[in-house]
Amino acid sequence: MTRNFHEASRSVAYSTEGMVATSHPLASMAARDCLKNGGNAVDAAIVASAVLCVVEPQSTGIGGDCFALVKPSGKKIIGFNGSGYAGSKANADALRAQGLTEILADSAQAVTVPGAIDAWDQLLNDYGTISLSEALKPAQKLAEQGFVILPRVALDWSSVVDRLNKDVGARAHLLIEGQAPKAGCFYKFPALAATLQKLIEQGRDGFYTGEIAEDIIATLNSKDGLLTMDDLESYKGQYVEPISGMYKGHKIYEIPPNGHGITALILLNILAKFDMSGLEADSAERYHLHMEATRFAYALRDKYVADPQYADVPVDALLSDELATQIAEQINLDKKVDAHILPDLPMSDTIYLTVADDAGNVISFINSTFEHFGTGIVTVKTGIALQCRGAGFSLEKGHPNEIEAGKRPMHTIIPAMVEKDGALLFSFGVMGGAYQPCGHAFFLSNIIDYGMDIQQSIDFPRIFMKGSKLGVEKRVSEDVCEGLKNKGHILFEVDMPWGGAQAIKVYNTKGDETLYTGASDSRKDGVAIGL
Repeated sequence: MTRNFHEASRSVAYSTEGMVATSHPLASMAARDCLKNGGNAVDAAIVASAVLCVVEPQSTGIGGDCFALVKPSGKKIIGFNGSGYAGSKANADALRAQGLTEILADSAQAVTVPGAIDAWDQLLNDYGTISLSEALKPAQKLAEQGFVILPRVALDWSSVVDRLNKDVGARAHLLIEGQAPKAGCFYKFPALAATLQKLIEQGRDGFYTGEIAEDIIATLNSKDGLLTMDDLESYKGQYVEPISGMYKGHKIYEIPPNGHGITALILLNILAKFDMSGLEADSAERYHLHMEATRFAYALRDKYVADPQYADVPVDALLSDELATQIAEQINLDKKVDAHILPDLPMSDTIYLTVADDAGNVISFINSTFEHFGTGIVTVKTGIALQCRGAGFSLEKGHPNEIEAGKRPMHTIIPAMVEKDGALLFSFGVMGGAYQPCGHAFFLSNIIDYGMDIQQSIDFPRIFMKGSKLGVEKRVSEDVCEGLKNKGHILFEVDMPWGGAQAIKVYNTKGDETLYTGASDSRKDGVAIGL
């Protein structure tokens, strides 16, 4: 699809020597510098992620988790699960006895072991060329010397001021006289800079043992948290075999449960039963079909997705053609079916980035603290915002995702890759908590069914569920909204757009050269940069 230059948008970035796409210019530039200085895609991704922990702190942090898909040049795609588990003091019966029916996102009980630092270290040791210490230096410099707050960062930050004011560490490190910094403000993180310097000196173990770990546990103990020093010290992320599914000749790779990438594959299986390209891309009929299929896919997610080490997750059955057929037969193209309503979930803030280097290595990488600044609990001495991934657990007795010591929660952050005819075609991800599987399917359908390039697909107007209603972005046309209402949908206009995204497309051209295009979502502050 040719770009319409009358519309406010941007072109894809092009390069034959490598590509970086992140949600912040400083992170993209740091990753690009890493590549130009001889680093590979994995090195550059960790450099960028660490920088984002400083310059986009509402979305991610060293107190969070990450997942990655890595395609080493000439080899198969490998997955890494860098999510943390519930603390050894976690007990569902005890929490229910306190009158809780859910794990509150702003509570210390929602803090699971932060997996990011261990994941970064393992990925660099196994697939990178630089050390964790080297990878952290650009982030440490920005935290110590300061940086300018960008508009989307400022907007997100301002939305959680009340929550941040409730925590002494958050007030000290994240607010200026009780207020969020504004766009254009110059900001520093001295405590976080000192913490990053310790990690530069001590490496990965400096996070999970010693003073930093002690500060994390002391902070949580003062708020009835569930973690112990042993939980931190014994943590280790895991390599995992990616799961995959097909959509019209394209093989889509996702991280297996406890992530919910399987939801995107279920959704694509359902959509494959319909003539999507026979519907206009921006029609009420297309949005209706996509959202009805999404409701079914998410209902299956809520019923089955959990930590497979603690629950029997029927991956093969969920990805079967029979299941997709049964669901497709229940979808009414003319009206909304009042079944499989997605319950309200915590909204998420996350960073996604992807990097390709000139040797053909590609990484799809996502890092998050879940909600803005995670729980909003920040360690006073070390300035670490602690994630609220435990809010992804269930307190329903006997549920596969019921909280349990040592168990990982159902996780919303999902990197993705796509192959066609055995060759890597896309590395991409969509931010936005529960929206992400819906966004993965929408991104791919835009390209495969409607011929959009990766930037057009990312920028296309989005719709998603909140309870029994559909939240529409402001750019969705009145005709589409009216058509959806006529099919029985209740709509509301969202204040903030649904998520964000980055993507790289790989063109294996004839000869020795590979062409890369990159795209970064206009809903964020980011940019794609080629070498």
